[in-house]
Amino acid sequence: MLARFGALVEPEVRAAPSKIISDLKNLHVARIALVKDRTAAENREKNLTSPLLKRHVRQALYMPALVAARFNPDLKDKYQEFTALGKPPKVALTAIMKKLVILANALIRDDREWSPRMT
Repeated sequence: MLARFGALVEPEVRAAPSKIISDLKNLHVARIALVKDRTAAENREKNLTSPLLKRHVRQALYMPALVAARFNPDLKDKYQEFTALGKPPKVALTAIMKKLVILANALIRDDREWSPRMT
């Protein structure tokens, strides 16, 4: 019923002055149609898998973040900075996890190996 109601209230597509704008409008209309076609079961499945993935990623990154916060000079400074600002230790560790993911993505993107900073 809601899909029919959405089709009734959806404005009609008018002719566009150029071919590119026309194509973009057609893509937009197709995207709206795809969003409307998504079923409730797919939405539930999507909502259930996201927290599960996040939990597994957090579990996989917890110990590396803990070790990095203790022994990596840059990440140790960042961890101490967060805790000095009054952040709880777990929140600071979560920030270190994010830093590790960003660092890993940068290393993969640049196709290089990690090298420690010499002080």
